[in-house]
Amino acid sequence: MSSTTSPAAGRPNFEQQTDSKSKYVFLGILAVGLIFTFTSLISDISQSDNQITTWLPFILLGIALIIALGFEFVNGFHDTANAVATVIYTHSLPPNVAVIWSGTFNFLGVLFSSGAVAFGIISLLPVELILQVGSGSGFAMVFALLIAAILWNLGTWYLGLPSSSSHTLIGSIIGVGVANALMHGRDGTSGVDWTQASKIGSSLLLSPLIGFSLAALLLLALRALVKQQELYEAPKDNNPPPFWIRALLITTCTGVSFMHGSNDGQKGMGLIMLILVGTVPTSYALNSAMPVEQMTQFVVVAQATQKALVDSSNGVAAPENPRNTLSDYVRTKEILPTLVPALAVITGDIGKQISDYGEFKKIPSAAVANVRNDMYLVSETIKHIEKGKQLTFNDETTKYLKDFKSKVDTSTKFIPTWVKISVAIALGLGTMVGWKRIVVTVGEKIGKTHLTYAQGASAELVAMTCIGAADVFGLPVSTTHVLSSGVAGTMAANGSGLQMSTVRSMATAWVLTLPASIMLSGFLYWTFVQIF
Repeated sequence: MSSTTSPAAGRPNFEQQTDSKSKYVFLGILAVGLIFTFTSLISDISQSDNQITTWLPFILLGIALIIALGFEFVNGFHDTANAVATVIYTHSLPPNVAVIWSGTFNFLGVLFSSGAVAFGIISLLPVELILQVGSGSGFAMVFALLIAAILWNLGTWYLGLPSSSSHTLIGSIIGVGVANALMHGRDGTSGVDWTQASKIGSSLLLSPLIGFSLAALLLLALRALVKQQELYEAPKDNNPPPFWIRALLITTCTGVSFMHGSNDGQKGMGLIMLILVGTVPTSYALNSAMPVEQMTQFVVVAQATQKALVDSSNGVAAPENPRNTLSDYVRTKEILPTLVPALAVITGDIGKQISDYGEFKKIPSAAVANVRNDMYLVSETIKHIEKGKQLTFNDETTKYLKDFKSKVDTSTKFIPTWVKISVAIALGLGTMVGWKRIVVTVGEKIGKTHLTYAQGASAELVAMTCIGAADVFGLPVSTTHVLSSGVAGTMAANGSGLQMSTVRSMATAWVLTLPASIMLSGFLYWTFVQIF
């Protein structure tokens, strides 16, 4: 890397040019990632016993994968720019080194992610679309919400606004749910799991307030406890900070990057798994890697749970179509007398099929999707029963329900290694591209003075902690909101003043993101349904 011009005093040198070797390495990693993704996918398809009568679903699958990875790529340079802004503006790392460093730890964060956020996102989608994800409506859903999220992210990036990719994706999911309900003659509010949406919405709503407040308090605490004056001064020229301050800033940048990968990378993974389940169910609907001894335990728990539910049914007969009963309950949360016996029937059916075949990989391809759908309905039903507390069971039945849900989730909520790697590469490489617009906004346009070392460290530390906590609880949280509001909080606590034009623009983007993404994805969903 070589410098072409000298930056203004105190301002990072953004004119560094990436040498040709770095560009070739970038393109090489991108090519290897794409080849690995599609060879893994083709290998899985070839090993399954799907009867291929038309290649159209697989062509749509390929397009969906490219769009999903494109979303993660855009997410990389849109959101992760926040993680590197502080180390760049405190001269702890040169810009090009900072984004490569951040991209690497975004990559690692995705690889070590738990998957909880991925399936929390999926649970927001309309139940009927999840059960028929391989249909035209299922593809329309995935295309609509991903394209809507990408378009809004690109628009706010172009304007240099730190908008949230998480916020955008949640709005896109809600837009698809509302449009789907209206297209089927139902009230638009019935198309979304509003309990889950409110839980996620609360985390997105509170994250800027938490980031602002905690970063401000942390800076004030530092001022009271640490008296080293240079910590609270703007960098002089392009000189790096003292070693211990530099180490702290790089550590917090690393933590935010890792946590961002761990949290945000899962959103793309969840959507990729959804479309894989619909297109290649024999390979991805059920976790065929589960050992035989776990399958035996699964059957025992299923039989015990079915008996406990029958005993709790108070003699009410099972409905004629128990699957419809569970599906309606998941969608409406309305408790009917036939709910418990319907749950008992489906639980028994799952246990019987696993007992008959012994292993998931031995279940015929024609039956795999139905078994997976039954497991999804049972898991969601038990989850909502536990949350709603409208039904009460004895301690033994409650324990069986929890154990059975755990077995079901282990069987269906898994992410293949190649999916993690492909998303990790997309997010990591995206971090290294197009980051400058957001970095300049965070570093120069939020406060009226140059970012100090203590301000950068406070904002990064709060962001890292908040994102890590959200990941543990399976909640999507906005890196953008937490970190940019953290920078604003430190500016306010420092008495530096805020550039209100930028704050207003950020607030406007924050307010408009949800309604704009809802309308855009709803319109795209309606359009794609007509096409498919």
